[in-house]
Parts: sequence; C-alpha cells; structure tokens
Amino acid sequence: MIEVKNVRKRFDDIEALNEMSTEIKEGAVFGLVGSNGAGKSTFLRIVSGILRPDEGEVLIDGIPVYERTDAKQKLFFVPDDQYFFPNSTSREMMEYYSMIYPDFDKRKFQEYMERFGLDIRRKISTFSKGMKRQVSVLLGICANTKYMLCDETFDGLDPVMRQAVKSIFVSEIMGREFTPVIASHNLRELEDICDHVGLLHKGGILFSKDLEEMKHNIQKIQCVISDSAMEEQLLKELDILQCSRSGSLLTITARGTKIEIMERVEQKNPLFCEILPLTLEEIFISETEVAGYDIKHLVF
Repeated sequence: MIEVKNVRKRFDDIEALNEMSTEIKEGAVFGLVGSNGAGKSTFLRIVSGILRPDEGEVLIDGIPVYERTDAKQKLFFVPDDQYFFPNSTSREMMEYYSMIYPDFDKRKFQEYMERFGLDIRRKISTFSKGMKRQVSVLLGICANTKYMLCDETFDGLDPVMRQAVKSIFVSEIMGREFTPVIASHNLRELEDICDHVGLLHKGGILFSKDLEEMKHNIQKIQCVISDSAMEEQLLKELDILQCSRSGSLLTITARGTKIEIMERVEQKNPLFCEILPLTLEEIFISETEVAGYDIKHLVF
C-alpha cells in the first residue's frame, strides 16, 4: 500500500501540495484526476521519491520512499515529459533498466515491442510522441514492479493503442501483484479502467472514493409519467442531483440504489422507465456539487 501523510510542497510562492493525505491500496487501478496545475505531477514525483516533501511523508509498503532504494525498486515512474538517453535505442534503454530492476523481463519487452510494431533497434529520437509513450509504458510494465506511476499515460496515443495499453494493465493485475496509479486531466480516459478515483484540486484531495461504490449510490433514470401531479410528487420524493426534460421525457440523476429509485418511479405508473449507465464525469459532477465545487472548472 502507498500511504501519503500530510504532504506539503512549495515552489517559491506556489503551494503545489497542501497537507495532502491519501491511501492507494494494492491490486486496483487508482485514477488521479484534476485540471492542469492541480498538483498531479508534483504528487507523482513525491510518491516516486524524486522530490522531497517540505512536510509529511510517503510510505511504500511501510518504507519511506525518499532516498530509499528498497522502496524505489517497488515502483516505476512514467513521467509526462519522458526522458531517454541521447541517441539511445529501445534495446539500450531495456538493458539500462534491467540493471536497475532485478525482475525486468527482457523477453516480454521484446515481444511487446514486436506486437506494437516498434523497432527495438531504432533510435527513440526518431519515434513520434505516441511511439515514445508506448516505449515508456512498455519499459514500466516489463520492469515488473509492484507499483507503476503514470503521468498522462494516454496522452499522444491513438484510440487503438490506448485500448491496448489498458488491456495490458488489466492482464498484469490479473497475473501478478500490480497496482497502476494513473494521473490525468481527462475523466473519459479513466472511466473504463479505474477502480478507485481521487480528485485533486489546488494541491489537495477533494475526495477519494471507490468507483463501484459511487455508481451504486447514484442512478440516472429516464421516464415518462402521464399524470403531472404524480410527476411532481416523484420529483419531491427523490434526492435529485440533476433533472432535464425533453418533451414528456424526464432524465433524472438522483441519489439512491436502483431498487429504491425504481420502486419510487413505478409507484407513479410510468408509461416508460429505464436506468441509464452513468459516466465517470456525471458521477464526479454530482459529488463535487455536493462539496460545493463546479467540476467543469476543475477537470476538462
């Protein structure tokens, strides 16, 4: 488990992280979302042991991460601004990381490179942005570390490659001890892979919750109720977060379980009623509005 305890970090007059505390449990995909400048990159650099917090501490399986090789060998950090040795090839970077990470799997790396259509002998400087991102992610996967920290992992990847990387993450989680932490400013990138999501804003975690738990307690319903009095009564009974109308069709987002809400709706004899799937963005909008924030100004 990764434990972040009361971490503060300033850069001159800028407070990047302000008494930030959170826990990242093992065996789940943790998504960290927030607008540009919210502190995501600083958070990942502190968790990876690159930066030292001004206050607080970060523990990797109970071990302080800063200046501790035994803790750092448990994680691999893929930064947004990727770095490779000048004029290096993917093979040379593979050899380098295999000296740092004892469990680095060279065979798997070569197989993935071939599967992704990347020439392991070609200089990385000649690759496109998306190809460089693929190499970084594959190096991280094949290091076989327990934790992998990814800053804007899917930036620069086309839709096919994004799905391929997500599939690799799922495969690794099922096959070994593996916990990816993925930071992004785009909720849509994370909704089909993350188990747990934290919202970072102005250097602090607004909230950190299990995605399935959030989905269980918020529902989106479409219904048509012919009796206007019954419709008005339903709107009073439900804990409504959002409501819109298109002709006679009502679309309601409300708190409660599916059973509770459907019972309320069916009591009003609807002509039509169905539960719709919620997106991660819709869930976060409801949660942040309760906390007094407008997510449209926090996450793009």
